[in-house]
Amino acid sequence: MVSREFKDEIKELIITSLKLDRTPESIDDNDALFQSGLGLDSIDALELAVAIERKYRVTIPDEKVGKQAFSSVAALADYVATHRPA
Repeated sequence: MVSREFKDEIKELIITSLKLDRTPESIDDNDALFQSGLGLDSIDALELAVAIERKYRVTIPDEKVGKQAFSSVAALADYVATHRPA
């Protein structure tokens, strides 16, 4: 289980790297990152993937993994926490 603090850290990364006019509190852990949730698009996904790689040294190897990892804040936090170097 990923801590509340780490999920909030991921929310901050999303907000700052994509220059969103939101607060971490306004984003639910289970909000979809694309479509009806935060409304991100493919360019946003690329920018977010680069930010994650820079900050956590975690890569998203392909589209299939990306769709699962980017399905929600909680899913992204779980993916990063599981794959980041110790």
